[in-house]
Amino acid sequence: MSRLLRRLMRQDRGSYALETAVLAPVLIAILGLMIAFGRITDADGAVDSAAHAAARAASLERDAGTAQTKAQDAVTRSLSGEGITCQTSNVAIDTSGYATDVGETATVTASISCTANLSDIALPGLPGAKTLSASWTSPIDTYRARQ
Repeated sequence: MSRLLRRLMRQDRGSYALETAVLAPVLIAILGLMIAFGRITDADGAVDSAAHAAARAASLERDAGTAQTKAQDAVTRSLSGEGITCQTSNVAIDTSGYATDVGETATVTASISCTANLSDIALPGLPGAKTLSASWTSPIDTYRARQ
């Protein structure tokens, strides 16, 4: 009986190596997905924050031209401050509110689109990039002079 038990126990040799060989790629794939999800979430928050900063910066100016410039600067500062690098980006600032008369409600809207790079995370089926977009509206002071 003891010989049979010893022989059966010897047949389990190498089973840990086999389990590791099967499970290691699965665990690496899960880790890669977690990294990709974290990057996308981080970039999405940074793009939203940049849209907020751009709309706020534009709403503080007195004319549409300066508002456009300040909003673009705010987007650049905000994204670089967060460490986000976009493959391609598009920033649109709607400054039509500056054409309204003083005393009327007016707003500035910033819309940002950023393509985040995911190509360095080598997982089959994972796209090489993801486009994220955000928009934010900020009021212009109703009684401040506009040019």
